[in-house]
Amino acid sequence: MNTRSNFDNNLKHLKEMLLKMAGKSEQAIKDAMLALLNQDLELANRVINGDNAIDDLEQEIHEKALMLIATESPVARDLRRINVALKVSSEVERMGDMAVNIAKSVVHIGEEKYIKEIVDIPQMMEAALEMVTDSITAFYTEDITIAQKCAEKDDAVDNMFGNLVHELMTYIPQNPNSMNQIIQLSFICRFIERIADHSTNIAENVIYQETGKRLNLNK
Repeated sequence: MNTRSNFDNNLKHLKEMLLKMAGKSEQAIKDAMLALLNQDLELANRVINGDNAIDDLEQEIHEKALMLIATESPVARDLRRINVALKVSSEVERMGDMAVNIAKSVVHIGEEKYIKEIVDIPQMMEAALEMVTDSITAFYTEDITIAQKCAEKDDAVDNMFGNLVHELMTYIPQNPNSMNQIIQLSFICRFIERIADHSTNIAENVIYQETGKRLNLNK
């Protein structure tokens, strides 16, 4: 096998490891939201305890990437591709952290009856998860068009975040004893907004990988 083919195969394996890691983070996010909807504390705790598997995969990816740099001595675009893979793995790991944070908020709320029907928050999460899927697809296929479309969805998630937190704050005067729940639900909205931001960061890295230009799509 020639040097080029060997590098391409190793890079493909690196991307497949990242795809596996992203799948675990995405499932953790979905499980955290399901735990919120059903006030399923057992599921929430499984999300919290499952974070180590995502962290372990990130470590494996970093080691694989460093091995590639040490043994293949990549330059120019090839080095950018490895650098971007490292950055994307960090963003995916932080998405997993956001799933854990949502699950912890679910545990903090416990079995207390919700002050409002949990409808808008899952809709916000659905929009954020679309961005997760788009950003990972853009990375795997190296498609800047998908990356740009992903970033364009961020404003909608930001608007949902602002509207939801504003609504939650209006419940405080009539529900002073539910302050903890209101705060935790606000935190959850913030964590979802951060998931969207991490997706945008991945999209930015894909565009950098393909064009060599750094763009701030989170303005």
